[in-house]
Amino acid sequence: MNTDKILELLMYTVPSIVTGGVAYYLFNSYFKDQQHTRRWLLQKENQKQALPLRLQAYERMALFLERINPAKLLIRVAPLGTNKEDYQNLIIRHIDQEFEHNLTQQVYITDECWTMIITAKNTIIQNIRKATADESVKSADELREKILSNLLQDDVATNVALAFLKSEVSEILG
Repeated sequence: MNTDKILELLMYTVPSIVTGGVAYYLFNSYFKDQQHTRRWLLQKENQKQALPLRLQAYERMALFLERINPAKLLIRVAPLGTNKEDYQNLIIRHIDQEFEHNLTQQVYITDECWTMIITAKNTIIQNIRKATADESVKSADELREKILSNLLQDDVATNVALAFLKSEVSEILG
């Protein structure tokens, strides 16, 4: 009689355990799926809010590259005197101020694009210093002419960086 009670107990217990296990598995799968869906919706909403910020950052960096393009920079920033070193320092100071003003935009753009922008900035500054070091350049006006003539010979670093920036924006927009 003791074995009959044990068998009867097992007959009730085994189906309950199997049903409980199946229910646990189904509920667990359902909740994981719901959590995955919520996470996906949240990520989609974040992307929707972040996209305008990213595009604005790319716009500001495009403006930065345009503003430090030597052809435009030299027109906007006229020499205050005739000393070429003073004019070099003035131009470089303008470039650095523009850069510092847009420094926070690196948060929204890719590392590759940021590296291209920094490279363009440093190349422009290096070219300005190289033109200033030329012994044939005696005054600020001659420095302007030298920098502009160098632009005709070389591919401007800002144009290369701007092309890279535009390609990234087109990738973002699909």
